[in-house]
Amino acid sequence: MKIAIIGFGNMGQTYASSFVSSGFIKANDIFVLSRNLTAISNKYTIPDTNFFTEISMSFLSVDIVIIAVKPQDFNSLCLQIKDFISEKHLILSVMAGISIENISNKLQAKKIIRSMPNIPTQIGQGMTVFTASQEVDRKDLFIIQNLINTTGKSLFIENEEMINAATAISGSGPAYVYYFMNAMVNSAISLGFSKSEAEFLVQQTFLGSTQLQNRSNLSNLEWIEKVASKGGTTEAALNVFQSHDINSKINEGINHANARAKELGKVIDK
Repeated sequence: MKIAIIGFGNMGQTYASSFVSSGFIKANDIFVLSRNLTAISNKYTIPDTNFFTEISMSFLSVDIVIIAVKPQDFNSLCLQIKDFISEKHLILSVMAGISIENISNKLQAKKIIRSMPNIPTQIGQGMTVFTASQEVDRKDLFIIQNLINTTGKSLFIENEEMINAATAISGSGPAYVYYFMNAMVNSAISLGFSKSEAEFLVQQTFLGSTQLQNRSNLSNLEWIEKVASKGGTTEAALNVFQSHDINSKINEGINHANARAKELGKVIDK
């Protein structure tokens, strides 16, 4: 199996690194197309002859084409690569907002997978939601899911509209976590801890809590009950959160993220 990666930013490099380190794809079978290769350190054991700045027929003599460019660069990219794309190619897009229909129309491709990864893919702990055109069969889906899973976990959805919802939850989700962590760090500092002490306390608290939850069958609410003793310190904090209806504010924020994803998709997809 040979793979072409178009765009070698964070996501393109993450795929190259994950594919090679997992042993799923040989370094010799990965081909990279990027506008600027001068600043790229070839730490992926990919042969130098497999890096390109211009498209060629030999570059696209591959099975899978991963498009990892910025959404706003897609239209200009199509002009360069459309003559080299055929119906046999399996296209994996990580471009936010670009629909399967748009990709199909502009590249005359049939087998298209649209995905939404998040930033922890960089350390193999990512969450990717993906969907596919009707022409993608079970074998193709199996191959793509195995590739995606080298960067973490994945979830297949049939309804493409749910990609926007995935953007609002798992795509943007890490920022929500960092936002709450940052608030806790600031609170710890205000209570007298140094910045380094505060960061250490909060980071280990999040790490331990998520790992504990992952290793159990208990729900989040059940874990809250285990930590929050009646009349204790945790309950005092939770009462404040509840009095300000934090749950509804989080829901409101995520709904706004979902709405914005839909808006951006309409603009970008034109």
